[in-house]
Amino acid sequence: QGKFTLLRDTRTDGSFLVHHFLSFYLRAGCKVCFVALLQSFSHYSIVAQKLGVSLAAAKERGQLVFLEGLKSCLDLLFGEEEQPGQPSPLQFLSRDLRALFDFVRVSLSAAAGDSWKGPVLLVDDLSVLLSLGAAPVAVLDFIHYCRVCVCCQLKGNIVVLVHSNEDSEDEENALVVNSLCHHSDLILWAEGLATGFCKDVHGQIKIIKRLSLRQAEQDLVQIYQYKIQDRNVTFFARGLSAAVL
Repeated sequence: QGKFTLLRDTRTDGSFLVHHFLSFYLRAGCKVCFVALLQSFSHYSIVAQKLGVSLAAAKERGQLVFLEGLKSCLDLLFGEEEQPGQPSPLQFLSRDLRALFDFVRVSLSAAAGDSWKGPVLLVDDLSVLLSLGAAPVAVLDFIHYCRVCVCCQLKGNIVVLVHSNEDSEDEENALVVNSLCHHSDLILWAEGLATGFCKDVHGQIKIIKRLSLRQAEQDLVQIYQYKIQDRNVTFFARGLSAAVL
């Protein structure tokens, strides 16, 4: 409880980590607020079904609060006007990120009769906010307030995915990624292979446990390679894939 986990990908797609945490927390009986800025609800629902979780059922019983960012952006830009008393969580397109934070806070605040084990905020993917025009400082402020609310006050967890490219000239995204790395309790960094495509090894994942965040110790780093299959992901030590052995 109270942990901030950063999912980072470079030269590969780290969305398989988002699907894992979504299904993991729903099966664990946690209340989940999913800010999905990258894909539609049907996309996440299809993948979740392969993992044995029904997102539609989770929404119906109030366990999952789903913000479909793509649809909300289109509604805000080209759709009908906002209803009185119901501002769009993505109104930062014309103002700031306060409405998005209020959406998260209200979604995860315990209601009468709730019996969920703990609140979880899941964001896929934070880099989209920058593409939509949000300033890096506003994005970092949003995450800071979410950490105070979800991690400190509600004793929940936050999982955020960001894209990074070491060769990119996108200074704003690099600023956000580096700042989040310094404040994370755990970093799962998925990277594509430097040697290029391989059908037996899809990439490597670096697991960084931030022991230096609260203790005077060095961070614990573990590196594995992985292969994504239809219903799961296989992890193994570097050089020990089926193709090599």
